[in-house]
Amino acid sequence: MDLEEAFQLVGEFGSYQKQMVLVLVLLQVYMACQSMLIVLIGAIPEYHIEQGDHSNYEELIKHVTFTEDVNSIVTEWFLLKQQAYKVSLAGSLFFAGVLIGNVFFGPLSDKIGRKPVFLTALFFEVVFGYATAFAPSYEVFALSRLLVGLMNGGMSLVCFVLTQEYVGKAYWAMTGTLTNMTFAVGIALFGALGYYIRPWRTLATAANSPGVLFFLLCVTLPESPRWLYSRGYTEKAEEVLQYIAVRNGNSNAAAKVKLRMCPGSVKTGNQGNNGPGFLDLFTHTVLRWRTVVLMYVWYSCSLVYYGLTMNASEESGNRYFSVAMYGLVELPAYPLCIYFINKQWAGRRKTMASFLGLAGLSCLCTMLVPVTAGPVFNATSLALLGKLLVSAAFNIVYVYTTELYPTVVRNAGLGVCSMSCRVGGILAPFVPSMRDLHTSMPFLVFCLSGISAGCLGLLLPETLNKPISETLEELSNPAYHRIVETKTHLFEEDQSKTNHNQ
Repeated sequence: MDLEEAFQLVGEFGSYQKQMVLVLVLLQVYMACQSMLIVLIGAIPEYHIEQGDHSNYEELIKHVTFTEDVNSIVTEWFLLKQQAYKVSLAGSLFFAGVLIGNVFFGPLSDKIGRKPVFLTALFFEVVFGYATAFAPSYEVFALSRLLVGLMNGGMSLVCFVLTQEYVGKAYWAMTGTLTNMTFAVGIALFGALGYYIRPWRTLATAANSPGVLFFLLCVTLPESPRWLYSRGYTEKAEEVLQYIAVRNGNSNAAAKVKLRMCPGSVKTGNQGNNGPGFLDLFTHTVLRWRTVVLMYVWYSCSLVYYGLTMNASEESGNRYFSVAMYGLVELPAYPLCIYFINKQWAGRRKTMASFLGLAGLSCLCTMLVPVTAGPVFNATSLALLGKLLVSAAFNIVYVYTTELYPTVVRNAGLGVCSMSCRVGGILAPFVPSMRDLHTSMPFLVFCLSGISAGCLGLLLPETLNKPISETLEELSNPAYHRIVETKTHLFEEDQSKTNHNQ
């Protein structure tokens, strides 16, 4: 039998798979806290500078009085005036690390396995997270944020892929959506945590400590059976599937699991250097244009997402409430995703393109409606609506991308797409400077990015109810997809007949 038949036999989303996915989904809360950490521990309180000798920075800080009860890296290291850029720099270093981690760890996990890369990145993220909390100087703090971002970027990718590869394809959309939704909840929980824990070192320690528990829970997770199968480790893949069947309470099915050799598979131990990898994303006939389109879609999602966030954040208010709203505003997007992407008339492709196009139109309306237009229909509410829509598109593109790439290069593909996503996030803060050309220019850029990405997304193939390729050979062979679809349909009919007879 092939892998999809094996999953239907042992259980596509049994009790043990639910436990594994639950651990990986809850891990998103920890990752969200690390991603948002600089927002609160880098808070700039109100301050007053007394009259005196301000000829140099050392003399200046002697005359600074903070008028707000805030404990942050700004108050400890006096990151004010000419030193204020260091707060933004620390945030930029984290996302630069995420970008590097996406590119490095994605292909690495395709080569040596999901589990070793995932556990190594999680372990060192926790270690460097504590280095952040106990940093004796700004320089050590900044370096630790770079390293935390590096590990976070790689680990988050592998974590997302594992939530997909532990279960049957029918549940990929659900597990992917739960992962992204929990990340949004994690942002809101971090806002609440920051409200009750004000000292920045204590907050950094509290936000990092759950990582220890998650690491201990993840040590027991098995290797991805899909990765093992795609790399030619058929016997090991059978062992993992049999173990899952037993833990699911389906011992009879465990004995029936017999996988045939995956066509086109490459054993890492024998031909690791010749196996599929990063370069195949751009040299393979099918993957080349697929990768280019996906990179632009991810880039545009990030650019529009952060651009609308900046506009919404112009409203003054409680910083802890703002952080919580930053996450909570995304939550309504996920039920919409689950509903639409599983409908035959909508699917992944059309839904993603529609959400991106609507987000672009929200940007267009945002620049046309005055901020003081009304209590409900105003620029801020339109910006938040746009953020909800682009969050939905972001969620879909995660799920959609994992289905478009074969298992052997899935993490490499996600890594490249995430890299282009980080580029969009880095460029977003610079777009507002285009107001010098015209007041409406920034949101025109966001509008065109969303609409153009939506249009390009329509060029991608639909993946709803289609078989997932494990190797590059399967991706290039249309006959394989027809065979798999027919066999899967016949297998489902046999199962239903068996259940009826019982």
